[in-house]
Amino acid sequence: MSDIDLSGRGAIVTGSTSGIGLGIAHQLARAGANVMLNGFGDAGEIENIRAGMVSDYGVTVGYSGADMSHGAAARGLITDAQAAIGDVDILVNNAGIQHVAPIDEFPPEKWEMIIAINLVSSFHTINAALAGMKARNFGRIVNIASAHGLVASPYKSAYVAAKHGLVGLTKTVALEVAETGITCNAICPGFVQTPLVDGQIDDQAKVNNMSREEVIRDIVLASQPSKRFVEAGHIADTVLFLCGPAGASFTGASLSIDGGWTAR
Repeated sequence: MSDIDLSGRGAIVTGSTSGIGLGIAHQLARAGANVMLNGFGDAGEIENIRAGMVSDYGVTVGYSGADMSHGAAARGLITDAQAAIGDVDILVNNAGIQHVAPIDEFPPEKWEMIIAINLVSSFHTINAALAGMKARNFGRIVNIASAHGLVASPYKSAYVAAKHGLVGLTKTVALEVAETGITCNAICPGFVQTPLVDGQIDDQAKVNNMSREEVIRDIVLASQPSKRFVEAGHIADTVLFLCGPAGASFTGASLSIDGGWTAR
């Protein structure tokens, strides 16, 4: 992937202060893109990340703490990015949260928050970024969905609904811009060992009186035939590929990176 040159391109990655999003941001910056980081966390740590990327890759890196649960903030992120890094050519909608509970016990406020962050924010960012992409006749929109955008699991109603919706949004946007230089694709990872997943592992271990290793083997990776976590770097590599020349004809696709989960 090192031969893909994104010099002069501007990229936003939502939810990019840790985990999958941070890996994607590093990969795009490494390829020469100016990057707008977004997410929550310790201010000092985020500034170290931002400054380190500037130093390591020689690109412009901005940061916005825009809360993706609010539509106005999601739209404002596009405006802030334009001021900080220039034109937004690449938009990676990655921000997401999770909550696990039976549907009849699911807290309504958790449902609303998951739908807002995992799905609705992507509408707002795409809606706000498309005009500029159309004017330049170039754009790469990558929505980080999930294997749960293609199949369901119990107790994850809001997450599954949001990710299925994100896959549908991806297809619709791809069709609407198909005759332009803009593409829109979804990546559907299986389980990646991120801070979000680590929290789920700890919770399951307590509830089921199991060790972390048992939870990983018998619960988390039970549906992933490879029995291995997906590597965050593989997702970042796929995003980079979609942004490069060979990705130009990929649009409306849902790319599974799930160790065989959805092959069943």
